[in-house]
Amino acid sequence: MRYPFQQLLLGIFFIGSLVPAMAQSGKKDKPNIILIYTDDLGYGDVGAYGTSAIPTPNIDRLAKNGVRFTNAHATSATCTPSRFSLLTGKYAWRKEGTGIAPGDASLLIPVETTTLPGMLQKAGYNTAVIGKWHLGLGDAKGADWNGKITPGPLEIGFNYSFLIPATGDRVPCVFVENHHVVNLDKNDPITVSYVAPVDPAAPTGKKNPELLKMHPSHGHDMTIVNGVSRIGYMKGGNAALWRDEDFADMLVQKAEAYITKQKSNPFFLYFSTHDIHVPRLAHERFAGKSGFGPRGDVLLQLDWTVGQIEAMLKKNGILENTLIIFTSDNGQVIDDGYKDDAVEKLGNHNPAGIFRGGKYSAFEAGTRVPFIVSWKGKINGGKVNDALFSQIDLYATLANLTGGTVPSGQAPDSKNSLPVLLNKSQQHRAFLVEQSINSTLSLLVGEWKYIEPSKGPKINKDTNTELGNLATPQLYNLATDPGETKNLAAEYPERVKQMQEQLANIRKQ
Repeated sequence: MRYPFQQLLLGIFFIGSLVPAMAQSGKKDKPNIILIYTDDLGYGDVGAYGTSAIPTPNIDRLAKNGVRFTNAHATSATCTPSRFSLLTGKYAWRKEGTGIAPGDASLLIPVETTTLPGMLQKAGYNTAVIGKWHLGLGDAKGADWNGKITPGPLEIGFNYSFLIPATGDRVPCVFVENHHVVNLDKNDPITVSYVAPVDPAAPTGKKNPELLKMHPSHGHDMTIVNGVSRIGYMKGGNAALWRDEDFADMLVQKAEAYITKQKSNPFFLYFSTHDIHVPRLAHERFAGKSGFGPRGDVLLQLDWTVGQIEAMLKKNGILENTLIIFTSDNGQVIDDGYKDDAVEKLGNHNPAGIFRGGKYSAFEAGTRVPFIVSWKGKINGGKVNDALFSQIDLYATLANLTGGTVPSGQAPDSKNSLPVLLNKSQQHRAFLVEQSINSTLSLLVGEWKYIEPSKGPKINKDTNTELGNLATPQLYNLATDPGETKNLAAEYPERVKQMQEQLANIRKQ
C-alpha cells in the first residue's frame, strides 16, 4: 500500500525538515524518549478509551495532551515475544525459543544484535531499562545469581539497567541492577531451579497454604516469598528478596534518579512496569481503593506511576523535549493464576473494550492495546489516530526521528512510520502479523484479518480466555465486525487464499 501523492509530499516535507535539523544541531537538541511499557493492560482498561470504570486520570491526561491510537498492536499476545520484537525490530516467531521465558532463561537476544537501544546509543543517546525484563539473563549455562550476571541488557545496548529479572510470579524474587543482584548477602547464596525443589524441607504454596496472604488459583504454588507462592523453586538470598507492594515505588525512584542524572543529555528510558501483572499486590496507599479488587488497585497504582514520570520531567524542565510513548505488551487477563477477586469484582468494568479474546489469544484483544503518544509542543493534543500500527515499527521510526541508522540486516520487520507516530498521517501499515500463545499467526491487511488454522485449544481453561484457534481458516472484516463474531472465510475463499499466500511469503522472508 502506498501513500496518496499529497500525503507522500507531506511526509517527505515533515521528515526532511525535522530529522536533519536534529541530526546536525547536536546532541542536546535531540528529544528524550520514554517508553512506558505496561503489562497485561487491556484496550478498555484506560479511561481515554471509553470503557474503563476505573479512573485513570494521569494516563488520560497523556491522551488529552497527545494522540490516542485505536488500532495499534503489540506483536504477540504474550509478554516475552512482544518484548523481543519491540527491542529487535524482528518478529519473535522468526527465532526459536522466544516463547514465554522461564525465570532462569538465558539471554534471548543475541549479543551481536543491534537492538533499538543499541541503535539509539550510536545516535548519541544514553539508554536505560527499568522494570520487568523477561528476556533471559546470562549465557547458555544461565545466570550466576551470586556473581556477575552477564550477558544482559548492558551487553545489548543499555547503559543502565534495574530489573525484575523475569516476572513477579516467577523466582528469583530479587532485583538485578546492572550485573548484580541488589542487597545480596554472599553468605546466603541464591539457588534457583525450575525442575525440582532446591530445598525439599522448605514450605510451598501447595503444601502450606496457611502461610499465604494470596492463594494460587492454578499453578503458582511453589516457593513462597512475601506470603505469595511463585512459579519455580528458590532458596537463599533472603536479604535481597523483594516486597511486591514496593514495586511501583522502587521503579519510580530508580527512574527519577536516572532522569535527573541524564536531564542535560538525550536519553532513552524503557520503563517497563510490573503493573498490572500478577501477583497484584498494590502498595498500602492503593490497596482497597478501587472497589474492583487487587486488579483495580494496581491499575490505580499504574496510573499514579505515569503521573510521577510526567512530574519528574516537569521538575527537571524537560517535558517539552521528551517524547512519551505509553502502551502494553499484550491485552488483558483477569484470572492469571491467583485468587485475587479479579473475576468476582470485575463489575461493569470491561478490560477488552469491544474486542474478543485477551492475553494469549489470536483474537484482537490479545494484541490490540492502548497506545498513547505525547510530546508537548510537538504533537497537538486531544487527537485520535486510527492507523494500523505495530510496536515493531518503533525501531525504524525512532531511528528516523533521532537521525539514527538501522544497520544492514537488523530490524528486518520494522518499518519507518514517523508521520503516523507524530500524528501527521493516518496511513495504515501495509500489513501486520500477530502471534498467539501457541504461535498461531494472524495477518491484518486493511480491514481484513486472517487467522491461520490451528490445532490448539479453543479456550484457555485456566484463564477462561478464547484463544481463537480453529482447525479451519478464519476471516473477519474488522471494519464492520471488530468483535470478530462472523467468520467470512467460506464467503470469500479467494481473499482467504490470497492472505494465506501472503502470510506464507512473509514467513519465508
